[in-house]
Amino acid sequence: MTKNLPKPQNVFQYFYEISQIPRGSGNTKAISDYCAEFAKKHKLWYKQDDFNNIIIKKDASPEYTNKTPVIIQGHLDMVCEKTSQSDIDFQTEGLDLKIKDDMIFAKNTTLGADDGIAVAYALALLDSNDIPHPPLEIILTSDEETGMDGAINLDFSDINGRILLNIDSENEGVFTVSCAGGVCSEGNIYFDSSIVTSKGFDIKIHGLLGGHSGVEIGKCRANANIIAGYLLSELLKIPSVRLSKIDGGKKHNAIPNECDITVTFKNDEDDIIKTIEKFSDEYKNKLLTTEPDFEILFNKFNDKRINELNKETSESIAAFLCSVPNGVKSMSSDIEGLVKTSSNLGILKTEQNSIYFLSSIRSSEEEQSRELLDEICRLAEKYGIKTHASGYYPAWEYRKDSHLRDIMCEIYKKQYGKEPVIEAIHAGLECGIFCGKADDLDCVSFGPDIYDIHTVKERMSISSVQRVWAFIKEVLINL
Repeated sequence: MTKNLPKPQNVFQYFYEISQIPRGSGNTKAISDYCAEFAKKHKLWYKQDDFNNIIIKKDASPEYTNKTPVIIQGHLDMVCEKTSQSDIDFQTEGLDLKIKDDMIFAKNTTLGADDGIAVAYALALLDSNDIPHPPLEIILTSDEETGMDGAINLDFSDINGRILLNIDSENEGVFTVSCAGGVCSEGNIYFDSSIVTSKGFDIKIHGLLGGHSGVEIGKCRANANIIAGYLLSELLKIPSVRLSKIDGGKKHNAIPNECDITVTFKNDEDDIIKTIEKFSDEYKNKLLTTEPDFEILFNKFNDKRINELNKETSESIAAFLCSVPNGVKSMSSDIEGLVKTSSNLGILKTEQNSIYFLSSIRSSEEEQSRELLDEICRLAEKYGIKTHASGYYPAWEYRKDSHLRDIMCEIYKKQYGKEPVIEAIHAGLECGIFCGKADDLDCVSFGPDIYDIHTVKERMSISSVQRVWAFIKEVLINL
């Protein structure tokens, strides 16, 4: 591929070079070292930390020495996925890049354009001698894809700029200007149980759409854990039914699309089957338009040695699941259609002597986030659940007055002949972390067209990379 690099050749040369370095999340030392060697070679100030974050600075062009520094920011890591036909070892091997028509992609793997293109743009800017620019402060973070740990642990004291261009969006012409912050409420409801030989039912809430809790939460998608709570509540009205275990969801940022319940019983088999079937029919009608593939599967077992919770604990768990806040709490008054505050009961897991839960809270307003966290904690206390907060990251609140946004919109309109789309998202971005470190930071997130990110079909538009490169250079001239 190196013989036929598309223009801008310096951008695609660096994109190719970093694609030959293994850089999956949690494996970013080599790519961080590559950037450090780049800085040494070009005699640029740099700082590399123990988290594999790296900051590189470049002085302004002669005519821009009186300008304030501009931050260019992206992340070093990528999501590593491959097809069954690929034998790549992501820990040690680079990607096999291909070009077809306007698209660049990797054979049988993810491309890593999220966020390799930001790294390539940044290195091309640092390497250039003919692009006018203010002082540049390049921030390249690690492990963004697995929790933004790099950004969280970055020492911001070396950063003087207060204008930040985050190149980590996938739709050309869309400027992201705000994102939610978040925190998780975690807890365990402890129980005494006994091992019994009993009849029972294995029940599966199945076929829901699920999705990202920051992106799809506003689409009113059903949460399997919540549905399981309501079903369990109905089943516990039958005198002999007890809960054995309940498990649903694996990630805090995903709406659970399945949940498994196991219950024991001594008699009333017909009543249990009727309850499940009636509940299933009612929910199928309720979710007919939004969750067309929803179903409840169940199988009876006989004389199985199994863990059985007492009635009081079983009922407490069901009551908590039926009352815990979940879904959209409030909508933004500044941006039409934007969810302001939400919660997602992302994980239920039966452990040795407790049932663990995790609710992910998101909000673009810190006060509402705290209020919702307190509400969940108070409710949990009512049912004897011990809770703690974890995973806090700050919101990137919408700025009604943004010098950077105004300049970028003006330049975009001149270059493209139309207005850009101004967007806020309910998911978390690194901009929120950085705004928490410097509350006067003016940020915009943008990027070229990248399709099917985090999948083996990931591909990036070459012509879009070219247009965004021209756009970046023009923005730097005008800041």
